[in-house]
Amino acid sequence: MTHDFLIIGGGIAGISAAARLAPQGSVLVLEAEAALAHHASGRSAALYEPYYGLPPVVDLSMASGDFFRALDGLLTPRGLLLIAREDQRAAFDADLAAMQYLPIPVAQACEMIPILNPDVVKMAGFAAHAEDIDTDLLIQHFARDARSHGATITQKAPVSAIARTPSGWRVDWPGGTAEARVLVNAAGAWVDRIAQMAGIAPLGFTPLRRSMARIPAPAGLDVSRWPMVFGPGEDWYMKPDAGALIVSPAEEDPQDPHDAWADDMVLAEGLARYEGFVTAPVTRLIASWAGLRTFAPDRVPVIGFAPQDPAFFWCAGQGGYGFQSSAAASQLVGDLVAGRTPALAPATVAALSPARFA
Repeated sequence: MTHDFLIIGGGIAGISAAARLAPQGSVLVLEAEAALAHHASGRSAALYEPYYGLPPVVDLSMASGDFFRALDGLLTPRGLLLIAREDQRAAFDADLAAMQYLPIPVAQACEMIPILNPDVVKMAGFAAHAEDIDTDLLIQHFARDARSHGATITQKAPVSAIARTPSGWRVDWPGGTAEARVLVNAAGAWVDRIAQMAGIAPLGFTPLRRSMARIPAPAGLDVSRWPMVFGPGEDWYMKPDAGALIVSPAEEDPQDPHDAWADDMVLAEGLARYEGFVTAPVTRLIASWAGLRTFAPDRVPVIGFAPQDPAFFWCAGQGGYGFQSSAAASQLVGDLVAGRTPALAPATVAALSPARFA
């Protein structure tokens, strides 16, 4: 069967792109796993912090806000607390400025998070604009939207071969073959491999592992309204989640694409950094996991047609910003494919374009 658009990848990048492209033509999404958002998208910290990331990422995240707020129940207040020791002042000041925290007294921070150790925490900043994202709701919203316009989403369909044809592409997977006019590469950690299969030069994406532990809430405390907490320089973070706490060492260890798992030693080091700021020790883990956050060499997403082939479209390198930038990023996909003038500023569009690597 021939489609206008064939999207490889059923994470937030691919599913949101499908929702924007389906009104323009027939769409087929191929997801290798049995469920959408199985890899990085399913292991997100689920926070909308629009000032998090480099300027083009911030532009995408800011431009996504109105879309998110129009979806009932998608965003809920969380807040983001930055804390530091006295010897971490330089990193604290840099984060304070970059993410637009407001300095607050340490005593106020301790009121927000009663297990903070005031003998250790000497600086604090707070950002009220950070909100939780219901990531499953957003994935399902885009999937429903895509299907309502006729898109087909096929799971358990790992791509085994890609060939250029006179009219576009032929893509094979176990049990199926399809042709399409435009191939959209939204394969997460596997984007360079998909490009090579299609005869397109890889851009040098690097999947970086980030581990996570779920630990019990401190006895007798309701953590549901606690803000997320960042260590300076993002060397660890903690976030309330489903009545417990998730803690990450926020590592960025290069990996080959795979179904990632947490490194026990790295996780222990991150938990120790977290414990250094609180009075409640970590006594056990409820669960642990990891995801791969995939970045281009300049850590800016890549959205646009490949300069060497106008039928190959990159939608890649979302890193840790895929959900919070998805509304504007997918709108850019739709605009570029349709030949419309993008809603984003021209400088942002250029910063995201794969042409910057040509």
